[in-house]
Amino acid sequence: MNTRIACALAALAGAGLLGFGYFLQYVKGIEPCPLCLIQRAFFYALIVVFALAAIHAPRGWGRRVYGGFAMLFAAGGFATAARQVWLQHLPADKVPACGPDLAFMLENLPLARTIEKLFAGSAECAEVKWTFLGFSIPEWSLACFAAFFVFALWLVVKRGLTRLDSLGRALH
Repeated sequence: MNTRIACALAALAGAGLLGFGYFLQYVKGIEPCPLCLIQRAFFYALIVVFALAAIHAPRGWGRRVYGGFAMLFAAGGFATAARQVWLQHLPADKVPACGPDLAFMLENLPLARTIEKLFAGSAECAEVKWTFLGFSIPEWSLACFAAFFVFALWLVVKRGLTRLDSLGRALH
């Protein structure tokens, strides 16, 4: 598949996921928790990387750079979603207490402390507010980040795979 088209489709997939998140927020009234907001930021970062890669249509090392950044953002989103899935599966008595909201933390805490508190999560992050096929929003996000990571890995190793395929055909 053409790298430009594949990256454009990945950017569109990310935009569709964010669009659905905003639908759940503004139409269904499901407010995102702090970990959800961090996951959104990683989806935005992936959209930017894939959109730039689609526009630029890089080859060689350029494709690997885009793929590397996408792998980094997908891994960050995966880790954040995994943290939230873990919180959702804790026994009720082990869930951390609710903390201050994001606006309060940004106004009153140093940025490093705010980021630390965001990644720690809270009772709000452990609440399952919506499911589809038995999976919660962060569980679906976890799967999507894993898929984006695999796609980004494909961008990084694509040329190497082509060379291996050519070598295999030459040997037969």
